[in-house]
Amino acid sequence: MRKKKAKAAAVRSKNALRLFPQRKGKSAGASPGSLIYTGQRQLEQVRISLIDYDSETVTEKIISVKEATVFKDKPTVTWINVDGLHDVDVVQALGTQFDIHPLVLEDIVTPQQRPKVEDHDRYLFLTLRMLEYNEQDHAVEAEQLSMVVGSNFLLSFQETIGDVFDPVRKRIRTNSKRIHSSGPDYLAYALMDCVVDHYFAVLEKLGQEIEALEEEVTQEPDRDTLKRIHRSKRQLILIRQAVWPLREVISSLSRGESPLFHENTHIYLRDVYDHTIQVIEALESLREILNSMLDVYLSNLNHRLNEVIKVLTIITTLFIPLSFIAGIYGMNFNPDSGPWSMPELNWAWGYPAALGLMAVVAGVMLLYFKRKKWL
Repeated sequence: MRKKKAKAAAVRSKNALRLFPQRKGKSAGASPGSLIYTGQRQLEQVRISLIDYDSETVTEKIISVKEATVFKDKPTVTWINVDGLHDVDVVQALGTQFDIHPLVLEDIVTPQQRPKVEDHDRYLFLTLRMLEYNEQDHAVEAEQLSMVVGSNFLLSFQETIGDVFDPVRKRIRTNSKRIHSSGPDYLAYALMDCVVDHYFAVLEKLGQEIEALEEEVTQEPDRDTLKRIHRSKRQLILIRQAVWPLREVISSLSRGESPLFHENTHIYLRDVYDHTIQVIEALESLREILNSMLDVYLSNLNHRLNEVIKVLTIITTLFIPLSFIAGIYGMNFNPDSGPWSMPELNWAWGYPAALGLMAVVAGVMLLYFKRKKWL
């Protein structure tokens, strides 16, 4: 029992950290720019993958940190993706090669950042959250995606292997004209577009669960139903924390505040902004549905309680006159004690008559309750 309680407490603690992340993951008093990974190690070894392309060629391979330097000043578009942040030496080495500010590197290895965009003149630093719906645990899982967008390169950092960027990789491999003729800004747009589009898939899965939950609430809700309602509300809070700040990030980029994002890319960013607004609207609709479901659950609970109280009240009311009759004939006195005697106590049919009187009284009361539509 103690182990189960400890496990449940650990799960609650983990959810609390996800809903209310710490502002800083490093130790108090550490110098700014200290690289201390604050997440959970999920990979044995960091993997660095490279996709380098221009209008005619595509190069794709797994590289080491030293090999990344070769692609820093190439005229092609270089996309370097890092899977695994637990090895801060790798992040530090890439940051040194591409002249990335230490505070940016600190945010990269602190995977609880709020979605944001920072302009560092030579590059832009963006953070956003990728969402995935775990059907086995019926939970939404969030992973931080950090991107550094330069004039001819894009660095992306993830905690683990696996993402939603396979459509972008496929377009690069198949020599899609639009992406091959554009720069890293368009690549950054394509990655953000994949992230936002996957929000719809996550909301669809969560919406299906909420729809099944809504049907359960209207039929036979129980305590597990209430737990599932609150769990779904927590999942929506996690999604809201990822989507609402992202709206401001995309809005800032679409206004053309950075020269690294060309004017031709702004129209695509505005399209992503529209998709983000649609996600927010769908999210708010699901929140309203859950709030109404909670009201319905509480109403059903009160209704069931009222029904139980009504039955108990009717039973009590029925037994009040029966108890009165039984009390009279249960008194201890002499049946031949004068004019106030009870001769029916010595009557052979006295006992059946008393029971019959009780039955008649109970029947009359039931008919009266029925006529009043109390039953």
